[in-house]
Amino acid sequence: MSDAWLDGGPGAAAIGRNVDRMLDAVRRHLDMDVAFVSEFNGRDRVFRHVASRLDPAPIRPGDSSPLEEGYCMRVVEGQIPQLIPDTGAVPLLEHIPETALVPIGAHLSVPIQLRDGRVYGTFCCFSLAANLSLSQRDLHMMRAFADLLAYQIDGDLDAVQAHEEKVARITAVLEMGQPHVVYQPIYRSSERRIVGVECLSRFRLEPQRTPDVWFAEAREIGLGVRLELNAILSALDGLRHMPGDFYVALNVSPQTIISGGIDGYIDDLDPHRVVLEITEHSLVDDYGLLNKRLAPLREAGVRVAVDDAGAGYASMRHVLAIHPDIIKLDLSLTRDIDTDSPRRALAAALIEFARQTQSHVVAEGVETASELAALQALGVDDVQGYHLARPADADVLAQMLAAERPRA
Repeated sequence: MSDAWLDGGPGAAAIGRNVDRMLDAVRRHLDMDVAFVSEFNGRDRVFRHVASRLDPAPIRPGDSSPLEEGYCMRVVEGQIPQLIPDTGAVPLLEHIPETALVPIGAHLSVPIQLRDGRVYGTFCCFSLAANLSLSQRDLHMMRAFADLLAYQIDGDLDAVQAHEEKVARITAVLEMGQPHVVYQPIYRSSERRIVGVECLSRFRLEPQRTPDVWFAEAREIGLGVRLELNAILSALDGLRHMPGDFYVALNVSPQTIISGGIDGYIDDLDPHRVVLEITEHSLVDDYGLLNKRLAPLREAGVRVAVDDAGAGYASMRHVLAIHPDIIKLDLSLTRDIDTDSPRRALAAALIEFARQTQSHVVAEGVETASELAALQALGVDDVQGYHLARPADADVLAQMLAAERPRA
């Protein structure tokens, strides 16, 4: 059984400190020398938390001993009492090694029982001398604290199990070579000619979830960069033998760029055809480092786009800090732009900003002919959306490109 207080991720240290404080409060209230929480781990007892007034302490967190040498398992199995004010009055204890080894004069111990009925371990207090003031009331208090501990441990173990399930899911995705990638054509607004494609991830496995959920889960467990690189490999593999000079827009987070993981992954493609779309919706901590990582790529010819412009503060901060070559208007801005004057005004402002900063403008999410006409009137450079073409597999994209080539 995993120890969630030691391995349970964010907040585990604070939880551990709270448990330690609780143990020490109980120990002082009962006037005992040592209080501890133990976990049963196979044939051993592992001391997870210890509060002691003895120096040196007879046990420390992380220490372990065989269950057969101590009181804990015998208490759980009902072989010895939970409340022992004087170990000398219980002849059976003479045969337990730790009675003399510590030595133990008084002992209180209660099981920590989890929600599913399993016994996690025990909550115990002991002193070197007998303590005849101990009573059933003290035992009831110990049981109440053990219930609180069990509640906390259940929550922590749930978190550990959820983490392990996420790792298993994302690991399976990586081993299967997922995600599958589809390609949405990007058209020159004035010509209705394919000038680029955006590579979009699709996950063909259970549970059925949107790509953003899969990527968010991967980032949560530290595998976000690997999953993004898998997507880039899949995208470029599908385009490997496809003719044309259209540009290829790859969605990539600032974290992946900063990690340097993308270096070498796009070497097979002419860098002038590569567009890196910055997809992260959260704030970037270090734009200086991000721009430093982008600099050699841009010098080689790679262009940088900021996705979802107009959707929120983070994307606009990206625009100001990164100075992108391409600004992509978010679908929340392009939707109903033909009938919504505030949307048109904001889009017009962004397009004018792009002109003054020598950036290219792409509008995504174009779903109607009237939306397309409104965007053309505003001077948008390129467009993409269901009205023009849905995301398609590589073979379908190849057919679309072939249909555009002039016949001999």
